[in-house]
Amino acid sequence: MADIVPASALVHPTSSQIPVDLFVSKKYLGLPHGELGFLDSSGDTVYKVTHQSPKISSHKRVLLDASGNPLFSLHRKDHESLEGYKGGDSEEKDLKFRVKRTKNKLTRTELEVFLVGENSADPACDFKVKGFPFQKSCTIYKGNEIVAQTRDF
Repeated sequence: MADIVPASALVHPTSSQIPVDLFVSKKYLGLPHGELGFLDSSGDTVYKVTHQSPKISSHKRVLLDASGNPLFSLHRKDHESLEGYKGGDSEEKDLKFRVKRTKNKLTRTELEVFLVGENSADPACDFKVKGFPFQKSCTIYKGNEIVAQTRDF
């Protein structure tokens, strides 16, 4: 006879295990100069990173969805860190994450990502990003688990 598990004990996965391939380009035909595009396998733009306005600071970028809606605004605080805010504005209440560069060598870059929220007093980073610019690759870790990877084919 099988054990009955109460519905409150069931756990639904919060992340998809289906890999999604996105291609990153600065030189795609549909992108204006200076923008970075993330394209799906059909060549459709899924996300893009752009200056919100060229008249504003060059230290601010905006991540837009396929319809041009702002998802995050990214603000460089100094050479080693940046902050991400929900939407296109940068109000303190909308701060969602901080990124700190921990290693910046010619052949390797490492970043620590700190999510802002309930556990913002926890000094440990939530994600680590380890990249190799000349190999055009990076890996994103949560603890010791790989959650995303990029690589040049």
